Amino acid sequence: MSESLLVTVLLKHDQSKNLEDIQRHMKQQDWWERFPPQGVEVVSWTVAMGLGQIVTLRLPPSLLPTLNVELERSAWGVFSTEVFPTYDFIPVREMIRERVRNGGQ
Repeated sequence: MSESLLVTVLLKHDQSKNLEDIQRHMKQQDWWERFPPQGVEVVSWTVAMGLGQIVTLRLPPSLLPTLNVELERSAWGVFSTEVFPTYDFIPVREMIRERVRNGGQ
């Protein structure tokens, strides 16, 4: 994708539901086929015990509304969602590191 953005989605578990309830809901909503929407790339997908799932996605800006609708359609009911624009800090860190090595701040 030439023009893309990173979005990190925090899927917080609804702790009033057990795993069986969550999986049933996700199956009914066809979660595993619908999320992420077509054209959206999964960069990372991490489980944080006691919190939920942290998903970083790469997508063209034009698919942001589609991502939003799919979260509303499929995730709500088992997760509360938080969505954050994100960027890859590694190149920035390396630039700062090199600058500091050369006497800068």
